[in-house]
Amino acid sequence: MSDLKPWLKAQQKLVDAALKRQLPRENVRPSTIHKAMRYSIFAGGKRLRPILCLAAAEACGGDPKNALLPACAVEIMHTYSLVHDDLPCMDDDDLRRGRPTSHKVYGEGVAVLTGDALLTEAFIIIAQTPATKRYSAKDYVSELAITGGSRNLIGGQILDLEGEGKSLTKKQLIQIHEAKTAALLTSSIRLGAMTANITPAKLQALTDFGYNLGLAFQVIDDILDVTQTTEQLGKTAGKDEAVDKSTYPAILGLDKSRKEAARLTKKSLDALKPLGKKATRLEQIAHHLLDRDY
Repeated sequence: MSDLKPWLKAQQKLVDAALKRQLPRENVRPSTIHKAMRYSIFAGGKRLRPILCLAAAEACGGDPKNALLPACAVEIMHTYSLVHDDLPCMDDDDLRRGRPTSHKVYGEGVAVLTGDALLTEAFIIIAQTPATKRYSAKDYVSELAITGGSRNLIGGQILDLEGEGKSLTKKQLIQIHEAKTAALLTSSIRLGAMTANITPAKLQALTDFGYNLGLAFQVIDDILDVTQTTEQLGKTAGKDEAVDKSTYPAILGLDKSRKEAARLTKKSLDALKPLGKKATRLEQIAHHLLDRDY
């Protein structure tokens, strides 16, 4: 694990450089929207999803550079979801990644259009991904579209909004986070594997890995929301409790939530066995996410 943090930083720089190349420059007319897009994209962030995309490509014997386009696409889709998430009509947050949210800087109207523009840009980018023997541009585009649609990312946000102020069961909470968190994280891994022309059987193994890792990630996220400060998180701490939102700690308590995160992480690691030693980097990331404090 000693080399993981330097490797993560190197991957972040690689992704950032690719994003800078792919996104329209700030001086491209109309400049306001392109400034707003870049403001949110380059506000920081761990770049977890694109890094998982690159790591999955490598774990499947591919060249991570071939996965840079889908890596950019998933990060851009993720950022669009955050811009819209933070709007007053949604989660209503003023801070994201340690900076004022898009609507606080550019106004609500521009923030809505920024999210729309980012989502569209994600598909422009992913459609350029080179085909392999098994996977075409149509497969990449379909993968991302299904992930971002009403059955997954948007559907999860709907369930999240409808669940505010209600006492949800663990099953209902899982349904939200399967769609809102795990789906895009899983798709990031699948897209990276697809660029390496992965077999259907191994793609399913990576799908199982991503699903359980995504849920574990959300459990830890919920724990950090009630145990860390705003400064540590880069976003408003305690926000879920303030809006009476069901979370893992609220339903299970902190101790059982930590055990649930560990259980899900183990399931994700077990799913990687068909890939053998090639999956070492993915295993390291899974352990890192379980132990994270921000």
